Amino acid sequence: MTFTIRQYRHPQDFARIGRFLIDTYRPGPVLVNWLQPRWEYMFSHPFIDRVDLSSIGVLEAADEILGVVHPEDSMTFVYFAVRDGHDETKPALLDWAETHFGGWSHSFERSMLGLWIDEHDEMLTKLALERGFERSSQFSEPHAQRSLLDSLPATPIPDGYRIQSLADENDFEKINRVLWKGFNHEGPAPAEEIPGRIRAQDTPGFRRDLTIVAVGPDGEYVSFAGLWLVPENRIAYVEPVATDPAHRRLGLGRAAVIESLHRGQAEGAEVAWVGSDQEFYASFGFEVTSHTHLYVRFED
Repeated sequence: MTFTIRQYRHPQDFARIGRFLIDTYRPGPVLVNWLQPRWEYMFSHPFIDRVDLSSIGVLEAADEILGVVHPEDSMTFVYFAVRDGHDETKPALLDWAETHFGGWSHSFERSMLGLWIDEHDEMLTKLALERGFERSSQFSEPHAQRSLLDSLPATPIPDGYRIQSLADENDFEKINRVLWKGFNHEGPAPAEEIPGRIRAQDTPGFRRDLTIVAVGPDGEYVSFAGLWLVPENRIAYVEPVATDPAHRRLGLGRAAVIESLHRGQAEGAEVAWVGSDQEFYASFGFEVTSHTHLYVRFED
């Protein structure tokens, strides 16, 4: 098959790649390509400003997308998505990655290129090793899933707290505070983060009624749980989740996530996914079923 690879064009390719990810999802324990909501979430996150979108490679044949190579929040690390039955495209996608990506890594404190490769992708793993990449022992992305065909556990919360959605109240200052504190940043939440919080809701798949917060006795949001649905795949994607350290170990994060999952169930989702191996998720039924491994090649 004859194919070409070209630069990503925004915004016209945004929805096309989202549809490609929906079409290439396969039910089961192995998550090969990204879920479509992760693609949307990537574009709603302020870190997208670090990325040169034209560096994304879109591989096509007869106007059908067969593969994509792209970063997430840094030009140093890239991901691959390939349509079933088109392994022949992988050398070209890797060529594109080597040509268009790489740079300084704060995590490794070196100049490098990192490739995120699904653990079941034998061909891409082999190609990476042949080109001098080595698997990192430091980093790996877990993928965990939970059936939504089973009942969800009860989630009692302490007196004085309540669970609601952003459809009930959508206060960006409160959102900023809980996410700042919940991701363990020190000090008061900076006001300059608020435009990013607003931007995070400016994407087609974001829904306020599926985004759940626990509200404390003083009216502040103290836990936050986002949920994204892909009706075509009957899946839900949990992202992001955070709880203010001062209100942890009260069952609030669990209650927020489970309320969001109840709402996903009600709309036909049969499986929920989360990119985490934390015991927090395992405690209410999530099980890690696959990984994406990082392969690195240092440039200095």
